[in-house]
Amino acid sequence: MNAGPRRIATLVCSVAGAAIVALDGTVLTVAQPTMQRDLEASFQQVQWTSTGYLIAVASLLVFAGRLGDRYGHRRLFALGTIGFGATSAAICLAPGIRWVIALRVTQGICGALLQPATLGMLRAVYPPDRLASPIALRTSAIAAAAAAGPVIGGALTTHLGWRAVFFLNVVPALLIGGLALGARPTTTRNPVQPERTEGLDLPGAGLLAAALVFLVHTLTDVSRSGWNPATTAAAVMAVLATGALVRREQRAASPLIPAEVIGSTAIASSLAMLLAASAAMFGAVFMGTYLLQDVLGMNPLQCALAGLPGPAAMVLSAPLAAWLQRRWGPRRTAATAMALLALGVLALSRLGAASGSLAVGGAFLVLGAGFGAVMVTATAVIVRRAPARHAGVAGGLQQTVMNVGPALGIATAIALLGRTTLAMPFALAALAVVAAAGALTAIGLPGCSAHTTRAPEPPPVSVETAQRPTPGSSPSS
Repeated sequence: MNAGPRRIATLVCSVAGAAIVALDGTVLTVAQPTMQRDLEASFQQVQWTSTGYLIAVASLLVFAGRLGDRYGHRRLFALGTIGFGATSAAICLAPGIRWVIALRVTQGICGALLQPATLGMLRAVYPPDRLASPIALRTSAIAAAAAAGPVIGGALTTHLGWRAVFFLNVVPALLIGGLALGARPTTTRNPVQPERTEGLDLPGAGLLAAALVFLVHTLTDVSRSGWNPATTAAAVMAVLATGALVRREQRAASPLIPAEVIGSTAIASSLAMLLAASAAMFGAVFMGTYLLQDVLGMNPLQCALAGLPGPAAMVLSAPLAAWLQRRWGPRRTAATAMALLALGVLALSRLGAASGSLAVGGAFLVLGAGFGAVMVTATAVIVRRAPARHAGVAGGLQQTVMNVGPALGIATAIALLGRTTLAMPFALAALAVVAAAGALTAIGLPGCSAHTTRAPEPPPVSVETAQRPTPGSSPSS
């Protein structure tokens, strides 16, 4: 397969895989009340269909990226996507809520396998200086899928029941997974020589998973019931696991997170920016929902329609950000995008009972435009700056931040909001400060000249061949 068709096939798989996961994340929300009634489940059990999935995904993303670096991103993507579709089909047949929860955790494991690969595959077939455009297309697809999710989910649940929501992903996931499985091995311009094959660091993976499990559990528990002894204990365990992970990574011969990835100023700054941006964005959207319904008196449908300018702006701002990176460089583009995000959050904080549709739509428009541009710029820097042999780990870190950030933002919003909407302007202003602080991390991103200049790379070789371990080698733990 020539480079052109191979890139197109890879781009289709990457974009479709990311969109399937994004659609699944939002389409389920409106179906959960119907699921609860149909399966005679408790509210806490239904919440675990989301929480269990999130914990499984977040805890395994980096390790899954490492597996992709070692055994090939195409293989991991195919396995994860087909598994994602198969578990969706199984959920359609689940007889009870416990089966749904268990299958959702399994689906989360499959989602963790495929998500880093959507970025790793792009890094394998696109030159570093041409990554921004495919990443922008991927971001636009995520925004469109996330926006369409509640509308599609509501229509399916109303007319066909909650099980139809899960069937929605089955055919596309199986088709895309089959396409990836049948494709020829991709190539990379920065090959991993067999003698440089590194171990998997299973203890490090276990410690990272434990740290993220306790962290996500803490954030989601705080969002539901506030601080209590159980959430405090989980937070302490997250800190202890993180400390043990840092100690392990400093001593490991083949660390799970290589120093050349996490030690890169550009990558670390981009991850910090994505964490701040996703926390501010999703915390603001969470509070914005209550603002529109409790203060402006909108019903759920009106609320969803009023927020549509946000996803629409994300779809449009993604390709614009790719173009701006070529002209301004990542530093100026990201700083401007974060400033827009902060401005959008501040605009939400100024809304009141007398605010019209123009003010509401404008606030969400600015919010979405800023966030879409930040996602494209920071993600492009992470994928481009990471060595090709560590592209999966870099993608896993990016995806982990994008899973933890929203949970952190919503937990922060609830902590600041308390039990009354009177504190909403203060809480939104605090999230705007978070976005503004994230803008300061743009200092660590490359400027225009650094972004456009790159060293020559060796000729492409097969990733599958380059990543195959040498005979007699064994992964170290």
